[in-house]
Amino acid sequence: MPSMYQHHEVPTHLNVEDKVLLGLSVRQFLYVLVGSSVCYSLWEQSAGLGDVLRVPMVLVGVGTSLAFALLRPADRALEEWLAAALVFAATQKQATWVPIEPDPVDWRLAGASWQELAPSLVWGDGEVEEEEAGQA
Repeated sequence: MPSMYQHHEVPTHLNVEDKVLLGLSVRQFLYVLVGSSVCYSLWEQSAGLGDVLRVPMVLVGVGTSLAFALLRPADRALEEWLAAALVFAATQKQATWVPIEPDPVDWRLAGASWQELAPSLVWGDGEVEEEEAGQA
């Protein structure tokens, strides 16, 4: 007899990238693909420079593309570290607070008749202040 309860698998590997080819994720595969394409183009275009300059240029390119594809220091991709370093380099390291001198015009009240006004004080039990009661 079939069970009334249905069994559902709960995915537990949501933070893992899917593997596409040769155990590489899409991001890693694209870094290797683009890096190798750029290095091959660099190798073909720099034929006139000689092998003394061509080989180190291509090795640096291959090493850089493999580093971006495979290295994850502190469980973060290398491009995230590069972006964080660029943001850090672009931001100001020290801030200096310099207070501005207040403008006296900003401190003047709108009307000049404010000195003539007197507040009417009414205390908590409803009694009016004695001076005001005597004037009335």
